[in-house]
Amino acid sequence: MIRFDGVTFTYTGADAPTLLDVDLEICEGELCVVVGTTGSGKSTFLRAMNGLVPHATGGRLAGDVRVAGRSTRVHAPRDLADLIGLVGQDPSASFVTDVVEDELAYTMENLGIAPAAMRRRVEDTLDLLGLHELRGRPLRSLSGGQQQRVAIGAVLTAAPRALVLDEPTSALDPAAAEEVLASLSRLVHDVGLTVVIAEHRLERVLPFADRVILVPGEGAPLRIGSPEDVMADSPVAPPLVELARLANWSPVPLSVRDARRVVAPLRARLSAAPKAPSERRAPATSGAAVASLEGAGFAYDEVLALSDVDLGLHAGEVVALMGRNGSGKSTLLALLAGARRPSIGIVQVRGEAPATLSPRRLVRSVGLVPQDAQLLLYCETVAEECATSDKEGGLGAGTTRGVLDQLVSGVPADRHPRDLSEGQRLALALAVVLAHDPPLLLLDEPTRGLDYPSKERLEGILARLSAGGTSVVVATHDVELVARVADRAVLLADGEVVADGAARDVICHSPVFAPQVAKVLAPDSWLTVEEVRRALRAADELAAQP
Repeated sequence: MIRFDGVTFTYTGADAPTLLDVDLEICEGELCVVVGTTGSGKSTFLRAMNGLVPHATGGRLAGDVRVAGRSTRVHAPRDLADLIGLVGQDPSASFVTDVVEDELAYTMENLGIAPAAMRRRVEDTLDLLGLHELRGRPLRSLSGGQQQRVAIGAVLTAAPRALVLDEPTSALDPAAAEEVLASLSRLVHDVGLTVVIAEHRLERVLPFADRVILVPGEGAPLRIGSPEDVMADSPVAPPLVELARLANWSPVPLSVRDARRVVAPLRARLSAAPKAPSERRAPATSGAAVASLEGAGFAYDEVLALSDVDLGLHAGEVVALMGRNGSGKSTLLALLAGARRPSIGIVQVRGEAPATLSPRRLVRSVGLVPQDAQLLLYCETVAEECATSDKEGGLGAGTTRGVLDQLVSGVPADRHPRDLSEGQRLALALAVVLAHDPPLLLLDEPTRGLDYPSKERLEGILARLSAGGTSVVVATHDVELVARVADRAVLLADGEVVADGAARDVICHSPVFAPQVAKVLAPDSWLTVEEVRRALRAADELAAQP
């Protein structure tokens, strides 16, 4: 279905090729998962499949890419729309209409599909992706995760033979992500659709994969094989695979169900540990109050986003905001950041209403990184962004660049921010905000586009900030991030707080939001591979004592 023959691609001005001598065939009805570190070339690899590389990017392309026999050298992306659909990392960038149902029909209108067939496909897509309740909603009123599903649906309605998705579940809650992946899997098995997915959150997608394509970066050859073979020693791996490596499980299980079938010996070893998993410190309610919401609510026109929220935030704690797409997480952050005024109730940051503060005063109290990190970036190069951040904040030269290098190393200083990968662009926006060390830090889906090593570096920075007294609030669907860094978890549903407590208690008791390690070792409340590693080490030391 999709064939690469000796493909090498080099961006204009680059010293080395991003893709080097790629030979690969992806068959009809196959689901392939593309993995690799941030900036390794995964997005370039995907865009080469529908001709965006090189038609829209420039650069030098050697070799040939063919989709169902059509060469991307000869056919531009518009000439391949009936064969292959691409859903990018930023769903809103692809929207051309204002309403969900219109967006789903737009591509079909351009392809000249009959109205009766259009109506049927729209209805099928609404049901497939769980969008029927949103059909008349304005796109601007949707959450990031809802927009992601609409973008996928808009491509599916054209009935392509191949579907290419770049981080399709990054903005989806765990349940919605499972629904989307299960829907794609049904299309693969029932219709013969070819699906290629690039993902960083591999814990969700690996069980659905037929093959894994590892993009090492720096022009190194691709590694292609079964998920079990590639994951055995892949430099990027989900917690379940890391746990399998620790426990010496072979073959590597790819699902919680498979892991629970072989977990008994590990349970026995953990039972010999001198104590249960260390409890994360209790929410820092004794720390200085930094921000609060009292009976706060907000509505977009007639759509109620938040209702009667009471919440206090304190210095030195990391709070995770969790909940389904559209539950009100981003709206709550917008109220704290002063981007929205509450429709009812009181919102205060350091004793003042954030929506009434001047921009200069506001940035000294609160820092927000929104889902669309590019909204914070407006300079021509990475170097200018970092220098401007230092200048506007009165920081020492190189401060912002230093934070960026801690998050993702090697981001080119002369590159325009829009030409960075999604992960690199997010890291730059994070650096611009983190460098100013605000007492209240608000992060909306901060791990979108970040690989596991970059996430670990972010976790280290958040730990240091909270230890220094910063109040950190993270709205996220990344349950593994919550397991590693959060002291407290607040669960939202339909704009209301339904749970607020120690992160371990909240997420371990949720079948949807529990991390992989907790699911495998339940009912014991282990959260991370590192906890298990420490416990096993302690058990071994205890057994070695005379």
